[in-house]
Amino acid sequence: MLICNSLTPELKCESVYDVYGDLLGLLGAHPVTPLLSLHHIDVVEPVFPRTTRVKALQRLFQSVKQDSASIMQQSICYDKRRSWSISVSWGYVVQILRGVLSPRELEMPTRTFLNWYPRADYTAYAFNTRPVTKHPCQKPFIFYMNTVRYDRSKRQIFGVYARDRSRHPSCRWKMESPDKIDSIVVLKRPDPLRWQRSPRRDCCRVLPSHKKSTMYLWVGSCRGGEISEL
Repeated sequence: MLICNSLTPELKCESVYDVYGDLLGLLGAHPVTPLLSLHHIDVVEPVFPRTTRVKALQRLFQSVKQDSASIMQQSICYDKRRSWSISVSWGYVVQILRGVLSPRELEMPTRTFLNWYPRADYTAYAFNTRPVTKHPCQKPFIFYMNTVRYDRSKRQIFGVYARDRSRHPSCRWKMESPDKIDSIVVLKRPDPLRWQRSPRRDCCRVLPSHKKSTMYLWVGSCRGGEISEL
């Protein structure tokens, strides 16, 4: 099914998928298209855990009000020193994974959801998916958007993403664990004209931080020749 926006000179369409379950895998790797709507909210889990569907949507709309054109848009970057892969779904969630995963892999939705019938048939979609990892060291650390505000003096949006406190399995890898990170601050400038340019993913950069418990990220339009690389 396609939803098209015919109110502007350019016809813009988005594929619509009806699913059950947890939308994290789907919305955490949203394609490079505008998010126009969320369907069948009554049969999916709240977009933010441990709250009601209504309160979860109210929380999501804090980000929508700041930069609706960028909501759910994914950017990918790497912490070179700690060998972490970082995926940002702006206004919704940040995921940190140990090790280096290619952008192509991170762009594939994780199978946290079921199709409409519902059953675990992942051949029914027009896009590739990847299974939820069973390896304890490869399970992502999830940081959901908590608060967001606009700083007029700096002309930047400050979003604070808090770590989901679900129990994380023990990992024997010797690399540094993201479990020391309690919150992630994502800096971004509003970009209301993004869909008037050639569509592409935002770029992401890891910024210096003086607190071990807080990570700072910047997301926004890529510089000339800038790509996601380690």
